[in-house]
Amino acid sequence: MDYLLLLAGLVGLFLGGEALVRGSVGIARRMAIPPLLIGLTVVGFGTSTPELLVSVDAAWRGSPDIALGNIVGSNIANILLIIGLSALVWPIKVMGATLKRDTAVMTLAALALVPIFALGDMGRLSGFILFAGLVAYLVWAYVQPGEIVVEEEGIKPPASALISVLWVIGGLVALMAGARFLVDGAVSIARDYGISEAFIGLTIVAVGTSLPELATSLIAAFRRQSEIAIGNIVGSNIFNILGILGVTAMIAPIPVASRFLTFDLPIMIALSLVLTGLLLTQKVIGRGVGVAMLAGYGAYVWAAQG
Repeated sequence: MDYLLLLAGLVGLFLGGEALVRGSVGIARRMAIPPLLIGLTVVGFGTSTPELLVSVDAAWRGSPDIALGNIVGSNIANILLIIGLSALVWPIKVMGATLKRDTAVMTLAALALVPIFALGDMGRLSGFILFAGLVAYLVWAYVQPGEIVVEEEGIKPPASALISVLWVIGGLVALMAGARFLVDGAVSIARDYGISEAFIGLTIVAVGTSLPELATSLIAAFRRQSEIAIGNIVGSNIFNILGILGVTAMIAPIPVASRFLTFDLPIMIALSLVLTGLLLTQKVIGRGVGVAMLAGYGAYVWAAQG
């Protein structure tokens, strides 16, 4: 039964990712909104919904290591695993200053977790501060969405704005259901082997809830929609820290295990800085960088076991 859940989850994630990319590109073109802003908001938040569901559920059930590991592990997987795979599919073009600005926001959000984690407990006040930061970021992104970039052809948008919205809604529903099925199956299988909750949260659950980002970014890479591919990851990482972690802490305060402050969070911050550096200095994230990222993720998973 657990393996059937895994299969159903993968199917739901693939179909949902296809629908979400198609609908979001249609909305961007018809409303003259930069595709990057769509990736940072509609797609970024939508694909972060599984993280929200899993983290809140874990916090309620008294599994804080899964709740935190899900967020930190998802952000690490987003950068190393998903951008790495996307770059292998098709080199990712770095377009405009807007993406670099939002990557800086992602890094600052990661750094904001240092004093919060150092307290040893994420209370409702910390959650509220993080969520307020998300609101400020969204207002800023709306007021200054950045330049409209001429896209490459490669994806046919839906026939109307209404159909585009329906594609997005249908895609989000499929992604949410697919992620839930996959995570339920994966966690059940992992616990049968006696793996710790922190490791489950940082790897199996994190990758499971990041599969919507993976599906969306890989499909966007196949379609050569570079802005959505990278914007989806940056937006998702911002939403994960400010929105998902903030909302989770407001609902159920989370005790922070020492390993997150001393090992996992520093790695997440370092990777955020590396990605910011790549976007500031490179015009394209090529296949060589993609291979290095995938190797780095393998090394992280190996080290995280300890």
